[in-house]
Amino acid sequence: MIIDIIVATLLLAGCGLALIAAIGVVRFPDTLTRMHAATKPQILSVILVLSAAGIRLWGSVDVGMLFLAILFAGLTVPVVAHRVGRLAYREQLYRKDLITIDQMEPNRDD
Repeated sequence: MIIDIIVATLLLAGCGLALIAAIGVVRFPDTLTRMHAATKPQILSVILVLSAAGIRLWGSVDVGMLFLAILFAGLTVPVVAHRVGRLAYREQLYRKDLITIDQMEPNRDD
């Protein structure tokens, strides 16, 4: 009974974060903010949903695969987000009025 409540809570929290990420991707104005909305809550929602599945499947050999899925998602999502951000900056697919400090500007005097 307690495990069912924990699994349901993790699933609902994960699905809620995925919904918030989807709304952010649709509503945010430029590529950089959409990328932020797509990666930050999404990786946490993947961790929560797969953790709920791991709790439910405890004792099975599939728990190891769930752990590997969490690990690989945690390793690859930040790298992909970084690459998308660099590409968006290079192709100037962002709103310059939303950036207050441009640390990638080539003529910085810092």
